[in-house]
Amino acid sequence: MALCATCHNDYDKAFEVIHGGQHFTFDCFECAIHKLAPVCLHCGCRIIGHGIEAIDGCYCCANCAQTAGHAAAQDRVA
Repeated sequence: MALCATCHNDYDKAFEVIHGGQHFTFDCFECAIHKLAPVCLHCGCRIIGHGIEAIDGCYCCANCAQTAGHAAAQDRVA
C-alpha cells in the first residue's frame, strides 16, 4: 500500500505522478489536482484544463486574464 501525498490515505490502488522531476503518490485524481494544478492568479481556482498563460502567470479563462489586464486574452481562436 502507498500513502497519498495530499491526504495521507493508505490505499492499495494508489498511483504515481512524476511532475517536474519529482515523484508523487496519490489515491485519487482529486488529490493530484489539489497538490499539482496551478492556481488562477485572478479567482484562485485550480486550473485543470489548458487555462490562459500570460507573462505574469496562469489564468483559468480569458475573462480572468482580461480582468487582470490582459485585454487580448481569448479562450478560443476561430
